[in-house]
Amino acid sequence: MSSTSKIAVVTGAGTGVGRAAALALLGGGWTVFLAGRRMEALQETATLAGPDAGRAIPVATDVADPASVAALFVQVKQKSGRLDLLFNNAGQNVPGTPFEDLTYEDWSRVVAVNLTGSFLCAQAAFRIMKDQSPQGGRIINNGSISAHTPRPDSAPYTATKHSITGLTKSLMLDGRKYDICAGQIDIGNAATPMTRRMSQGVKQGDGSVAVEPTMDVNHVGQAILHMANLPLETNIFTMTIKATKMPFEGRG
Repeated sequence: MSSTSKIAVVTGAGTGVGRAAALALLGGGWTVFLAGRRMEALQETATLAGPDAGRAIPVATDVADPASVAALFVQVKQKSGRLDLLFNNAGQNVPGTPFEDLTYEDWSRVVAVNLTGSFLCAQAAFRIMKDQSPQGGRIINNGSISAHTPRPDSAPYTATKHSITGLTKSLMLDGRKYDICAGQIDIGNAATPMTRRMSQGVKQGDGSVAVEPTMDVNHVGQAILHMANLPLETNIFTMTIKATKMPFEGRG
């Protein structure tokens, strides 16, 4: 591990946006702890880093489990001694479900991962960043387009993503005295396993079904790398990156 490499944690690093972010950071010279539930997927991400794989550290983690999150950040502290970046990315959804048919179990599962998991990881990162020398660091939360405008039948996901905006603002305020800054990236239709269904058509606000365009997920990775590389005196509060022609501005 390079002694001059900045240290990052990326949750949900085994696939999709998390993988793209991790690979971009590794390519940019960062050391990255790859957190996710499936070790096999995390190891695949590390392998995809090629010559940068030596700075990838897979750690099987369930962000909804406080003990698992604590164990992740103990490893970060023990192996690296500090933390410069957390990308809070791990998330879950349920298939489109009419509001009246949502189960408590589905609601609770999405909240546990998307919101409580983000809180647990942010708090653990915050504590390290506060106590380290030099003090400070950056937390980037994955808000999603749904932090602004919902899709039909998506109450659990939309509610948690709106809540992520509140968490981001609180972190920005509470972290100032420790040189901890926070920002949010809102992503629309990046081409990942989660968005494959869009090629078959997605329910629109008026009830119709339409195919939606997607964008290369690696552009998202590069956007996160840009946010991460800024000095702590500069912060991108929110960045929206989306497929140009997706129906966001006119959604509803």
